[in-house]
Amino acid sequence: MRKLLLLVFFSLSSLSSLSTARAETINFTTEEYPPFNYREGKTPVGATVEQVEKMMADIGIDYTIDVFPWARAYNQALTAPMTCVFATAHNDARDKLFTWVQPLLIDRNILIKHTGSSVTADTLDEAKSYLVGTWRGDYTETTLRQANFARIDVGADFRATLKKLMSDRIDLMPISELYFDKLKKDGNAIEKVTVLSEQPMGIACQKDFPKDLLTKMQAALDKLIADGTQKQIFLKYGLNVGN
Repeated sequence: MRKLLLLVFFSLSSLSSLSTARAETINFTTEEYPPFNYREGKTPVGATVEQVEKMMADIGIDYTIDVFPWARAYNQALTAPMTCVFATAHNDARDKLFTWVQPLLIDRNILIKHTGSSVTADTLDEAKSYLVGTWRGDYTETTLRQANFARIDVGADFRATLKKLMSDRIDLMPISELYFDKLKKDGNAIEKVTVLSEQPMGIACQKDFPKDLLTKMQAALDKLIADGTQKQIFLKYGLNVGN
Protein backbone atom coordinates (compact mmCIF):
# COMPACT_ATOMS: atom_id res chain seq x y z
CA MET A 1 0.00 0.00 0.00
CA ARG A 2 2.80 2.40 0.88
CA LYS A 3 4.47 1.80 -2.51
CA LEU A 4 1.14 2.43 -4.25
CA LEU A 5 0.62 5.71 -2.38
CA LEU A 6 4.16 6.83 -3.23
CA LEU A 7 3.59 6.00 -6.90
CA VAL A 8 0.37 8.02 -6.95
CA PHE A 9 2.12 10.94 -5.18
CA PHE A 10 5.03 11.06 -7.63
CA SER A 11 2.68 10.69 -10.60
CA LEU A 12 0.60 13.64 -9.43
CA SER A 13 3.77 15.63 -8.77
CA SER A 14 4.98 14.95 -12.30
CA LEU A 15 1.67 16.05 -13.78
CA SER A 16 1.76 19.19 -11.66
CA SER A 17 5.29 19.99 -12.83
CA LEU A 18 4.30 19.48 -16.47
CA SER A 19 1.30 21.77 -16.03
CA THR A 20 3.52 24.43 -14.46
CA ALA A 21 6.04 24.17 -17.29
CA ARG A 22 3.30 24.58 -19.88
CA ALA A 23 2.02 27.64 -18.04
CA GLU A 24 5.32 29.40 -18.73
CA THR A 25 5.32 32.52 -20.86
CA ILE A 26 7.24 32.70 -24.15
CA ASN A 27 9.49 35.75 -24.12
CA PHE A 28 10.13 37.36 -27.50
CA THR A 29 12.87 39.93 -28.02
CA THR A 30 13.37 42.21 -31.00
CA GLU A 31 15.01 45.48 -32.02
CA GLU A 32 14.11 48.91 -33.43
CA TYR A 33 14.02 48.23 -37.17
CA PRO A 34 10.93 49.92 -38.62
CA PRO A 35 8.63 49.03 -40.25
CA PHE A 36 9.31 45.41 -39.30
CA ASN A 37 9.66 45.81 -35.52
CA TYR A 38 9.71 49.00 -33.47
CA ARG A 39 7.89 50.86 -30.70
CA GLU A 40 5.05 53.35 -30.75
CA GLY A 41 5.39 54.78 -27.28
CA LYS A 42 6.00 51.66 -25.20
CA THR A 43 4.06 49.33 -27.49
CA PRO A 44 5.89 46.99 -29.91
CA VAL A 45 4.44 47.25 -33.42
CA GLY A 46 5.45 46.45 -36.98
CA ALA A 47 5.09 43.92 -39.78
CA THR A 48 6.90 41.09 -38.00
CA VAL A 49 5.43 41.97 -34.60
CA GLU A 50 1.92 41.57 -36.01
CA GLN A 51 2.79 38.14 -37.38
CA VAL A 52 4.07 37.02 -33.97
CA GLU A 53 0.94 38.40 -32.27
CA LYS A 54 -1.38 36.55 -34.66
CA MET A 55 0.61 33.33 -34.31
CA MET A 56 0.45 33.43 -30.53
CA ALA A 57 -3.26 34.29 -30.51
CA ASP A 58 -3.84 31.26 -32.75
CA ILE A 59 -2.05 28.81 -30.44
CA GLY A 60 -3.25 30.43 -27.20
CA ILE A 61 0.08 30.69 -25.38
CA ASP A 62 0.99 33.64 -23.11
CA TYR A 63 3.90 35.75 -24.35
CA THR A 64 5.74 39.03 -24.00
CA ILE A 65 7.57 41.15 -26.59
CA ASP A 66 10.47 43.38 -25.55
CA VAL A 67 12.34 45.81 -27.80
CA PHE A 68 16.08 46.03 -27.04
CA PRO A 69 19.28 46.96 -28.85
CA TRP A 70 19.95 44.06 -31.22
CA ALA A 71 22.98 42.64 -29.37
CA ARG A 72 20.96 42.33 -26.14
CA ALA A 73 17.90 40.92 -27.90
CA TYR A 74 20.01 38.31 -29.70
CA ASN A 75 22.14 37.27 -26.72
CA GLN A 76 19.10 36.88 -24.49
CA ALA A 77 17.60 34.36 -26.93
CA LEU A 78 20.91 32.50 -27.05
CA THR A 79 20.91 31.77 -23.34
CA ALA A 80 17.51 32.32 -21.69
CA PRO A 81 14.99 29.44 -21.67
CA MET A 82 11.62 30.05 -23.37
CA THR A 83 13.07 33.02 -25.28
CA CYS A 84 12.99 33.76 -29.01
CA VAL A 85 14.40 36.68 -31.02
CA PHE A 86 13.06 38.07 -34.30
CA ALA A 87 13.40 38.92 -37.12
CA THR A 88 16.64 36.93 -37.30
CA ALA A 89 18.57 36.15 -40.46
CA HIS A 90 18.94 32.38 -40.77
CA ASN A 91 22.45 31.82 -42.05
CA ASP A 92 24.98 28.99 -41.68
CA ALA A 93 26.70 30.55 -38.67
CA ARG A 94 23.43 30.76 -36.70
CA ASP A 95 21.77 27.56 -37.88
CA LYS A 96 22.79 25.31 -34.97
CA LEU A 97 22.67 28.03 -32.31
CA PHE A 98 18.86 28.21 -32.28
CA THR A 99 15.70 26.35 -33.21
CA TRP A 100 13.72 28.13 -35.93
CA VAL A 101 10.25 29.25 -36.98
CA GLN A 102 10.30 30.80 -40.47
CA PRO A 103 9.97 32.67 -42.70
CA LEU A 104 8.64 35.93 -41.35
CA LEU A 105 9.95 37.17 -44.69
CA ILE A 106 12.42 36.27 -47.41
CA ASP A 107 14.65 39.27 -47.85
CA ARG A 108 17.61 40.53 -49.79
CA ASN A 109 20.04 42.81 -48.05
CA ILE A 110 21.50 45.53 -50.22
CA LEU A 111 24.14 48.22 -49.82
CA ILE A 112 22.82 51.75 -50.17
CA LYS A 113 24.37 55.21 -50.39
CA HIS A 114 23.20 58.75 -49.69
CA THR A 115 22.05 60.40 -52.89
CA GLY A 116 24.63 62.93 -54.00
CA SER A 117 27.53 61.22 -52.26
CA SER A 118 30.79 60.59 -54.11
CA VAL A 119 30.36 56.79 -54.01
CA THR A 120 30.64 55.33 -57.52
CA ALA A 121 30.60 51.58 -56.79
CA ASP A 122 28.41 49.37 -58.97
CA THR A 123 29.56 45.97 -57.69
CA LEU A 124 30.37 44.35 -54.35
CA ASP A 125 34.10 44.38 -55.13
CA GLU A 126 34.04 48.09 -55.94
CA ALA A 127 32.10 48.79 -52.72
CA LYS A 128 34.92 47.29 -50.62
CA SER A 129 37.02 50.44 -50.94
CA TYR A 130 34.43 52.50 -49.03
CA LEU A 131 33.57 52.92 -45.35
CA VAL A 132 30.51 50.75 -44.66
CA GLY A 133 28.39 51.18 -41.56
CA THR A 134 26.45 48.50 -39.71
CA TRP A 135 25.30 48.06 -36.09
CA ARG A 136 26.45 46.04 -33.13
CA GLY A 137 25.43 42.38 -33.11
CA ASP A 138 23.73 42.45 -36.51
CA TYR A 139 24.46 39.57 -38.89
CA THR A 140 25.49 42.05 -41.60
CA GLU A 141 28.70 42.76 -39.69
CA THR A 142 29.69 39.10 -40.11
CA THR A 143 28.51 39.15 -43.73
CA LEU A 144 30.68 42.18 -44.49
CA ARG A 145 33.74 40.66 -42.82
CA GLN A 146 33.26 37.34 -44.64
CA ALA A 147 33.08 39.29 -47.91
CA ASN A 148 36.44 40.90 -47.00
CA PHE A 149 35.23 44.44 -46.40
CA ALA A 150 38.14 46.12 -44.61
CA ARG A 151 36.55 49.41 -43.53
CA ILE A 152 33.56 48.74 -41.26
CA ASP A 153 31.99 51.22 -38.85
CA VAL A 154 29.91 49.53 -36.12
CA GLY A 155 27.23 51.76 -34.61
CA ALA A 156 24.90 51.31 -31.65
CA ASP A 157 21.82 50.43 -33.68
CA PHE A 158 20.11 50.71 -37.07
CA ARG A 159 18.86 54.27 -36.56
CA ALA A 160 22.33 55.52 -35.59
CA THR A 161 23.85 53.92 -38.69
CA LEU A 162 21.21 55.40 -41.00
CA LYS A 163 21.82 58.84 -39.45
CA LYS A 164 25.54 58.49 -40.20
CA LEU A 165 24.79 57.61 -43.81
CA MET A 166 22.49 60.60 -44.30
CA SER A 167 25.13 62.95 -42.84
CA ASP A 168 27.88 61.35 -45.00
CA ARG A 169 29.88 60.09 -42.03
CA ILE A 170 29.85 56.66 -43.67
CA ASP A 171 29.71 55.88 -47.38
CA LEU A 172 27.46 52.81 -47.48
CA MET A 173 25.24 50.71 -45.25
CA PRO A 174 23.35 47.41 -45.58
CA ILE A 175 19.57 47.47 -45.43
CA SER A 176 16.61 45.21 -46.13
CA GLU A 177 15.56 45.69 -49.74
CA LEU A 178 11.92 45.79 -48.63
CA TYR A 179 12.68 48.62 -46.23
CA PHE A 180 14.76 50.44 -48.84
CA ASP A 181 11.73 50.47 -51.16
CA LYS A 182 9.62 52.03 -48.41
CA LEU A 183 12.24 54.64 -47.51
CA LYS A 184 12.54 55.63 -51.17
CA LYS A 185 8.77 55.88 -51.51
CA ASP A 186 8.71 58.11 -48.42
CA GLY A 187 11.10 60.54 -50.14
CA ASN A 188 14.43 59.67 -48.50
CA ALA A 189 17.52 60.55 -50.54
CA ILE A 190 19.08 57.09 -50.81
CA GLU A 191 20.17 54.89 -53.71
CA LYS A 192 20.79 51.19 -54.15
CA VAL A 193 24.40 50.23 -54.89
CA THR A 194 24.49 46.42 -55.03
CA VAL A 195 23.14 43.23 -53.42
CA LEU A 196 24.99 42.07 -50.30
CA SER A 197 23.12 38.88 -49.36
CA GLU A 198 19.81 37.02 -49.49
CA GLN A 199 18.30 35.01 -46.64
CA PRO A 200 15.13 33.92 -44.82
CA MET A 201 14.29 35.98 -41.75
CA GLY A 202 12.70 34.03 -38.93
CA ILE A 203 12.07 33.57 -35.23
CA ALA A 204 15.18 32.14 -33.54
CA CYS A 205 14.41 30.35 -30.27
CA GLN A 206 16.79 29.20 -27.54
CA LYS A 207 18.10 25.78 -28.55
CA ASP A 208 16.28 23.90 -25.74
CA PHE A 209 12.92 25.49 -26.61
CA PRO A 210 10.10 22.90 -26.34
CA LYS A 211 9.69 21.12 -29.68
CA ASP A 212 5.91 20.81 -29.42
CA LEU A 213 5.53 24.58 -28.97
CA LEU A 214 7.92 25.15 -31.87
CA THR A 215 5.76 22.89 -34.05
CA LYS A 216 2.60 24.79 -33.10
CA MET A 217 4.25 28.15 -33.82
CA GLN A 218 5.46 26.94 -37.23
CA ALA A 219 1.99 25.65 -38.12
CA ALA A 220 0.47 29.01 -37.14
CA LEU A 221 2.98 30.90 -39.28
CA ASP A 222 2.42 28.53 -42.22
CA LYS A 223 -1.28 29.32 -41.95
CA LEU A 224 -0.62 33.10 -42.06
CA ILE A 225 1.42 32.62 -45.23
CA ALA A 226 -1.04 30.24 -46.92
CA ASP A 227 -4.16 32.35 -46.36
CA GLY A 228 -2.51 35.61 -47.50
CA THR A 229 -2.45 37.26 -44.06
CA GLN A 230 1.34 37.69 -44.09
CA LYS A 231 1.22 39.49 -47.44
CA GLN A 232 -1.60 41.76 -46.27
CA ILE A 233 0.41 42.72 -43.18
CA PHE A 234 3.36 43.75 -45.36
CA LEU A 235 1.11 45.79 -47.64
CA LYS A 236 -0.32 47.53 -44.57
CA TYR A 237 3.18 48.76 -43.73
CA GLY A 238 3.91 49.86 -47.30
CA LEU A 239 6.16 46.91 -48.12
CA ASN A 240 6.06 45.51 -51.64
CA VAL A 241 6.51 41.75 -51.30
CA GLY A 242 5.73 40.86 -54.91
CA ASN A 243 3.41 38.04 -55.90
